[in-house]
Amino acid sequence: MQIEMLILTVIIFVVMVSSGQISLNQLVTDNEMLFRKLKEEDYDFYVKARYGESVNPNVLFNQRIKYWMIVSTLALLAMITKISVLTICISIAIGFGVFKMGYINLSKYYKDHMMQIDSLLPQYLKGLEILIQHYTVPVAIGKSITDSPEIFKDGLKIMIDEINSGDDTITPYMNFAKRYPVRDSMRMMRLLYRLSLGRQERKQEQLVMFSRTISSLQQKARETRYANRLEKMENKTMQMLVSTGVGLMILLLLSVMQMMGSS
Repeated sequence: MQIEMLILTVIIFVVMVSSGQISLNQLVTDNEMLFRKLKEEDYDFYVKARYGESVNPNVLFNQRIKYWMIVSTLALLAMITKISVLTICISIAIGFGVFKMGYINLSKYYKDHMMQIDSLLPQYLKGLEILIQHYTVPVAIGKSITDSPEIFKDGLKIMIDEINSGDDTITPYMNFAKRYPVRDSMRMMRLLYRLSLGRQERKQEQLVMFSRTISSLQQKARETRYANRLEKMENKTMQMLVSTGVGLMILLLLSVMQMMGSS
């Protein structure tokens, strides 16, 4: 009897969603705080790395939840003649797999473009260095937002708001580094914070140290990028050699078989 009730409930739910009597968007929105517990810590960063500021991570996450519901319902309907606790779990798992694919695709994009994305922060700080020569660090950051990479704009605004609200600790800088976990972000934000604490008479000396560190990080990024390119070339060369060797062995084997057949 419970199975029949479940089947009837699923059918009624599908009919009501199809007719517009139930809105999946509203259902997701009403339970947004509950679904947020499933959100990956670095999801917002991956979304901004992939799409910039043109896409709201929360909206995209809600779409993932909605697809999970739709796919799980369709999977359950496909197995409705063999409905059981196991098929219910399988349908939920299938929907969850679709849900996770959205995150996996974003993380894959980041890994494929990691060198390019990681190089943005040192480039930004190199430009910020010029402004710091004429302004305090918070003022320089505020003036740099307009020309900063799109991926960092929101985070810089939040950081400046936290500093202007009276937080003169390292926390706003570390929050920025956590929001954008690119290579060496923690280290670079600590350097920037120390520079903001420096006395005016030592500012030039600290700027020189800051500039050298950023240049070193940029050089490190270039060397890593070159090493990755070299590795890719070596892998392609090895694949070509292996393919050529396998082809020659096949041709040799065919030749031997032909000679044995003719004899």
